[in-house]
Amino acid sequence: MHRLLVKLSLFVTGLLLMAGSYGIAEEQDPNAWLQWRALPDLPDSLGVAGPIVGVSHDCLIVAGGANFPRPVWDNAKQWHDSVHILIRDGEQQFTWKEGGKLPVPVAYTAVATWSERVVVLGGNDAEQVFDTAMLLEYAEKESKLQVTELPRLPSTCVYGQAAVVGDKVYLSGGQAGQELSTAMDKLWSLDLGEATDGKVPVWNELPPCPGGVRAFHLMVAQHNGYDQCLYVIGGRREVDGKVVFLSDNWEFNPRTNTWRERQAAPQPTAAGTAVSSGQSHVLVLSGADGSLFDQADDLRDNHPGFPKRAYAYHTITDSWEQFGDLPQNQVTTPAVKWGDAFIVASGEIRPRVRTPAVWAVTPIQRSANFGPLNYFVLISYLLAMVGVGLYCNRNNKNTDDYFRGGKQLPWWAAGCSIFATMLSSLTFTGIPSKAFAQDWVYAVGNFMIPVVAILAVYLALPFYRMLDVTSAYEYLELRFNRSVRKFGSLSFTLFHLFRMAVVMSLTGLALAIATPLTPTQCVLLMGVLSIAYCTIGGIEAVIWTDTIQTCVLFGGALLALALLVGDTGLETFTTTAVADEKLQLANFDWSPTSTQLALWVVIVGAIGQNVSSYTADQAVVQRYLTTPTDQLAARSIWTNAVLTIPATLLFFGIGTALYAFYKVHPERLSPTISTDQVFPYFIASEMPIGISGLVVAGIFAAAQSTVSTSMNSIATTIVTDFLQGRGQVDEERSYLGAARWITFSTGVIGTLVALMFVDPQIKSLFDTFLQVIGLFMGVLGGLFALGFVSKRANGFGAMCGALVGAATMFAVWRYTAINGYLYTTIGILTCMVVGWVASFLAPSPDPDTKRLTLYALAGMRSTQRNAVQSTVPAGTSS
Repeated sequence: MHRLLVKLSLFVTGLLLMAGSYGIAEEQDPNAWLQWRALPDLPDSLGVAGPIVGVSHDCLIVAGGANFPRPVWDNAKQWHDSVHILIRDGEQQFTWKEGGKLPVPVAYTAVATWSERVVVLGGNDAEQVFDTAMLLEYAEKESKLQVTELPRLPSTCVYGQAAVVGDKVYLSGGQAGQELSTAMDKLWSLDLGEATDGKVPVWNELPPCPGGVRAFHLMVAQHNGYDQCLYVIGGRREVDGKVVFLSDNWEFNPRTNTWRERQAAPQPTAAGTAVSSGQSHVLVLSGADGSLFDQADDLRDNHPGFPKRAYAYHTITDSWEQFGDLPQNQVTTPAVKWGDAFIVASGEIRPRVRTPAVWAVTPIQRSANFGPLNYFVLISYLLAMVGVGLYCNRNNKNTDDYFRGGKQLPWWAAGCSIFATMLSSLTFTGIPSKAFAQDWVYAVGNFMIPVVAILAVYLALPFYRMLDVTSAYEYLELRFNRSVRKFGSLSFTLFHLFRMAVVMSLTGLALAIATPLTPTQCVLLMGVLSIAYCTIGGIEAVIWTDTIQTCVLFGGALLALALLVGDTGLETFTTTAVADEKLQLANFDWSPTSTQLALWVVIVGAIGQNVSSYTADQAVVQRYLTTPTDQLAARSIWTNAVLTIPATLLFFGIGTALYAFYKVHPERLSPTISTDQVFPYFIASEMPIGISGLVVAGIFAAAQSTVSTSMNSIATTIVTDFLQGRGQVDEERSYLGAARWITFSTGVIGTLVALMFVDPQIKSLFDTFLQVIGLFMGVLGGLFALGFVSKRANGFGAMCGALVGAATMFAVWRYTAINGYLYTTIGILTCMVVGWVASFLAPSPDPDTKRLTLYALAGMRSTQRNAVQSTVPAGTSS
């Protein structure tokens, strides 16, 4: 088996790294961010302005609109009701077909796409402005456009803008009449979910835009690091009879119903097109700056058209940057996302002149130029980890060696292993991205680890050392019964399978930015190599590789922070962080649902998480049992607690430094990445060759420390809690073989689940991981807490508490907006309260079990000391 694992790891390493190497020599324009590709022209040869543009069931809808027959300066504007459908027959094959007629000719509506339907609000024709609202859906099989009426708007509206957040559509600004003097500052919302559920929704009026009335503006929904928000940009209004073009930028937060002013656009922008790209970019793909607005009648056919410049706005750093040139500036047409591209269909290219041109605009995702030196560093590290597993295999003679290292491992190595296990790759990528997008509020949670370490050293550690357990869940059988032990062990197993999958999948997404490898290849590389050294070397290999990985993690992070601060300068880094409140440590409010985490939520949630981890998580408890003495085990816990402080400062500091760097250099930030990929993206695009390979190795190291720990700990619980003493395995040698096969199988299952979990739409891997911890570890921590603090608790009560706690956690996750940071604490409290109450419905527990509560801890220590002293021969010193 050992030879098979080594060959497999070498084969996969070489195969995947060779697969990634094909992108190394790719030449790319460093200033090009957008790729424009022409699609078949609209069947109307004149083109239209103000059309309805949307996507329904993977078909592009272009309907209505208005144009001027040729010669354009001698004819009146005409409105249309034609519907054109663009069908995609493949990646490069497109066909236009007729889609019927709209109920009436209409143009300049507010348009948004929602749930395979196109929302159409307001609009006008030559004589009137409409207050109608409808949903359009294209049924390809019937080749028919279905129209569903929505409640009428609170006011007639044309030249307004619409955007969707969740199931709500928002309508802002626009004109109540044909003249610009009727422009509005209104903001309305309608719950589309209610409309499709058979209910009668109503339009709600929200706080008006503080920037004043406007029409022909831009509006797009995008995430600001905390919430999905609306951005209202530019437009135009009438002031003292003159048309004024605007460049201001306003953010509306639907969660708080509040506005705030953001950085204005570099130039006035009206009648343009804006789209959201990635998780925090707004791309402006067209717009008129008003520079020749008053000269249109004089210039006529000599008008040069609108400025051919694209702009990008980053919602987190609140910064603008020119984003390349446009092949053609097509205004008064909405853009819509279709597959991986944004579609700009028809529109106006100069006064009175339309175009039938249709463009597919795709943000360019630049591949990483990893280079041979980076590959050498990464391969050397990966193979070294397999070598550690082979070296440690010589000491594995039985399951005690395989699961507990024969209780002979150094305390400092065990401490580093606890540290690496607890923080993992989510520290390396998740925390910097959280600090980049938000602030330092989550750092307070990490500062709770030294506090909870006191509980671990003086309560949990003595229990487990004196009981001399291999699995933490042996305590649950001694305190309650075997059913509770199996429940606890099974819960732990499921949690760590999901933990492995989440860590590998989310780390794979991050590493796909820093390397030429795909997320799938990254997951396979992490999984196969972890399986190899963990299966071969057992807990000793896990602890020693964790120790090495801790050093690599710290080294790579320190290099990254030095480069970031060195580029921006210490003064710029400090002033930017302070001015933009990026170092904020506390939010003083009482909401348990706010994305801007309240201080009490952080403290209460972090204490719950760490109490569960240090008392009920086999992956941590197992480290307590790998050192020779209680005192050395305690040192390992304190080592982890001490390491947490500089690690927290380091990784939150990296996040703040990334914010300062990309605020100074917004042109260097790709519009294709997620917020969680910002640090790996910096590694790939900004760090020197060789050093970036070391930091990438650090990310692999952090992920593998978590994965290997989960594999070994799951094998420990399955062998100890389900196989030993139950007749399934007869001899110690067979137990050791079973342990290796279970470790191997666990790694395979975790890797396969990770491949299913790869989802680039996740907003924050750190928040997702917190939810996974809470859903499983809350109830598990509650069982241990119930056993420790209650003399009355019994097996029946504990099982009731566990089942009700599990149901409660599912309900909290599924049906409430409570922040995931509180999940673990809610699970602990629910399990404890229900378990204690239910215990009164069954007979009192055996009096012997009371010695396993914290009240009997002092007595247990005294008894143990007396037992040790009684074994010392007379006349010798103890």
